[in-house]
Amino acid sequence: MAETQKAAAEVEGTPEVVRGYRKVRRGYVTSDKMDKTITVEVEDRVKHPLYGKVIRRTSKVKAHDEENTAGIGDLVVISETRPLSATKRWRLVEIVEKAK
Repeated sequence: MAETQKAAAEVEGTPEVVRGYRKVRRGYVTSDKMDKTITVEVEDRVKHPLYGKVIRRTSKVKAHDEENTAGIGDLVVISETRPLSATKRWRLVEIVEKAK
């Protein structure tokens, strides 16, 4: 039974293992003092449930930066990934804009 499903997947051209949805966020680097790790401040806009006003909420997340390329003030895109350490669950995808 498993062999027929595997063969059907190969015929259709779809991969066997399908990754789940991964969040992608944009934010500014606030710290790059750690080795291969950056701290990114991510802004989230939420609507107040009662009054309807749009509120800006920020959170700081740690992201993996393999080449240590990002610096403080850079606008970066980060993506969710498997846990890399006790607090690191994001990785650097690209640097959109370097700080001046």
